[in-house]
Amino acid sequence: MSESADTPTNGLTHFDPSGRARMVDVGGKEETQRVAVAKGRIRMKPETVAVIREGRAAKGDVLAVAQVAAIMAAKKTPEIIPMCHPLLLTRIDVDFQLTDDSVEIEARVDTKGQTGVEMEALTAVSAAALTIYDMVKAVDRGMTIEGIRVEKKQGGRSGDWTRDAIDVDAASIPAPTPPSPAAVDPYCDPETGICAVDLDLPFANPASGPDIAALGKLGSLSLGSLAPASARASTDEDGRDI
Repeated sequence: MSESADTPTNGLTHFDPSGRARMVDVGGKEETQRVAVAKGRIRMKPETVAVIREGRAAKGDVLAVAQVAAIMAAKKTPEIIPMCHPLLLTRIDVDFQLTDDSVEIEARVDTKGQTGVEMEALTAVSAAALTIYDMVKAVDRGMTIEGIRVEKKQGGRSGDWTRDAIDVDAASIPAPTPPSPAAVDPYCDPETGICAVDLDLPFANPASGPDIAALGKLGSLSLGSLAPASARASTDEDGRDI
């Protein structure tokens, strides 16, 4: 099969051109130093954090067991994730930080090979979090595992990648602009705060003005007293200006 015929057109390398799952051929890729760092957390009651910190868990040293679980899981990743390649991992580091209501988990995985180790790092963090849950679930079944993600990767054809480099500060994104009140009801009385929409009055095309017959229902309001909603006064329930 030619290279063009074997190249997926959807950009997803784990699928062949017909859409069937496949293990990507990395045999032609250059061996490079690969590094991946993943993070995650498990939230829990402050009392549960204290149990872990003080070594009072009935099953033993929670973080020591979770560290071993993470290392074992990273090495077993190809047996869990179907399309992962078996890799000779050269380094696996797992770190834990206790906060008031969580255990923060970080895993770093290294190899020298033809494919990356992001899945191994993610699997290590996941296994560590699950092990922590198992170790202390007797005292806190409401724990929540969250925020598992790749923080950075190095090496390979695509080069280095860091999450901070693509994060967008939410505060820099402008909030959606609400529609102008005039777009909802262009005819309001600025003195009383009464709008035609409040009285459920029919209108003709706003560009040509209100339905004159409908305006008769406004009673004391005159055509001259109507103004766009942008000029509407702010009033309290008694109609007094705020």
